Amino acid sequence: MYRYRWKLRYMYYMTKSRYYRYKPDDDNESYTYNAFISYSDIERDFVINECIPNLEQDDKMKLCIHHRDFLPGEEISVNITNAIHGSKKTICIITRSFLDSYYCMFEFNMARMESIYSRNEQNILFLVFYEQIQPRNLPLVMLELVQNQSYIEYPNDEQGNVVFWEKVREAIV
Repeated sequence: MYRYRWKLRYMYYMTKSRYYRYKPDDDNESYTYNAFISYSDIERDFVINECIPNLEQDDKMKLCIHHRDFLPGEEISVNITNAIHGSKKTICIITRSFLDSYYCMFEFNMARMESIYSRNEQNILFLVFYEQIQPRNLPLVMLELVQNQSYIEYPNDEQGNVVFWEKVREAIV
């Protein structure tokens, strides 16, 4: 049970979502959001002041941001799984506070399960390292993703930011 805890949780919430929530019949290629942004509340200013203006306003993308788009009164775990399932990509803003947050790691693991079991191992996770974090401080599953799949580090200079946002747009589209 412990070994498959994330798979079991994912299956539980997806089954619950299918039976207790209305979903229109449409193809799997249409998503409500272009990307779900998973972040710790400490990085809320970065999401509001950088992500939303650079992606939503400039590129006409639709982002799912938990403080804005989650349904009030719904369980947070159901909101998370619905947001991940309804988004084309999941972007995780990785910081030390992200790694320490239960719900951030829950979002990360649910996105991993979504990519494995619902999207035929298609890469839907995109990691943005907002802080410098030593590899030894990363969980093993995240370290494996870093080694095998896409991630990007956030630069703190103006010229690097232009390239950074172009790469994020490419990853979402």
